[in-house]
Amino acid sequence: MTKSKLFAPLQVGGLKLENRIVIAPMCQYSAREGQMTDWHLMHLGHLALSGAAMLTIEATAIAPEGRITPFDVGLWDDRTEAAIGRVIDAIRSWSSIPIAIQLSHAGRKASADVPWRGGRHLPPHDPNGWQTVAPSALPLSVGGRSPVALDAESLEQIRQGFAQSARRAARLGVDAVQLHAAHGYLLHQFFSPISNKREDEYGGSLENRMRFPLEVFEGVRAAFPTDRPVTVRISGADWIDGGATIDDAVAFAQALEARGCSALNVSSGGIDPLQRITDGPNYQVPFARAVKQAVSIPVVAVGLITDYEQAEAIIATGDADLVALARGILYDPRWPWHAAAHLGGRVRAPDQYLRSQPYQYKNLFDYRSED
Repeated sequence: MTKSKLFAPLQVGGLKLENRIVIAPMCQYSAREGQMTDWHLMHLGHLALSGAAMLTIEATAIAPEGRITPFDVGLWDDRTEAAIGRVIDAIRSWSSIPIAIQLSHAGRKASADVPWRGGRHLPPHDPNGWQTVAPSALPLSVGGRSPVALDAESLEQIRQGFAQSARRAARLGVDAVQLHAAHGYLLHQFFSPISNKREDEYGGSLENRMRFPLEVFEGVRAAFPTDRPVTVRISGADWIDGGATIDDAVAFAQALEARGCSALNVSSGGIDPLQRITDGPNYQVPFARAVKQAVSIPVVAVGLITDYEQAEAIIATGDADLVALARGILYDPRWPWHAAAHLGGRVRAPDQYLRSQPYQYKNLFDYRSED
């Protein structure tokens, strides 16, 4: 059998990954005052045994007003840091999987209810709501409540907030940081001409719209240990007339690489409810392919990647260097095990589960590092 490309190792900055499968950050809306709970211990704990190469902690707010919902995880003070530390320490007692964290600020998409209650915007006068901020005072949807446009002082506070959260992540021993600059959240709001109508040095041209996200990246890169990767999730397209395009994303990717970015995760959409997305298996892979052709750092493909052969083809054809799983690995938390069995790969499994290896896959758990 031809050796699986999906189960080949890869170096990302100073971090060696055992295969090309990473677990994407997935919001759980189960924190209390920004602090992780036992739900996160269960959720992340069982995914840490999946056989994936890296586990990414969900979008983690750098300030209380940066949360999407009142129940998001945060990393802005000693209490939120201690809560994440408790979960990480427990996971590392039983799993050697590298752990990354996604740092984020929701901007105008903040102050929302949880998805299973409809996700409606919560106004400032709501007991669980607060005033949102954004590059410009433009509501997310027609008739919606307007955010406050950020001034110079507020921009500096946010830059410092990202850097401080990165320092806390480093103290926790997190292996990598990912900045969330996609899905319509604050850094993407600056990048997109749909949400950014500023007339200062942070608005107008693509160079100006990239300026604040790049400043945030530089601050985080300086605050996080140089031997650990800082990566960015970017948007390949806004899926709306007049929005950011794949050419914009490529320029952003090249600017990030020049500043020391270790890898790029290419997603799309989320900037406006009027977006027109044509989805289906591999629908975002062309964005990853275009970015990969323009940079020399690893690129991650995302979006409706659920089939083993599909994931193998993405890596084998060179469309991307890694695939990120989200909903698919929630549905099947042992997806990497099953993919390895199907493709002839090997995965790391905990000693307690070694006896579960199926009879017909005698070397599935016989993991040996390969150079």
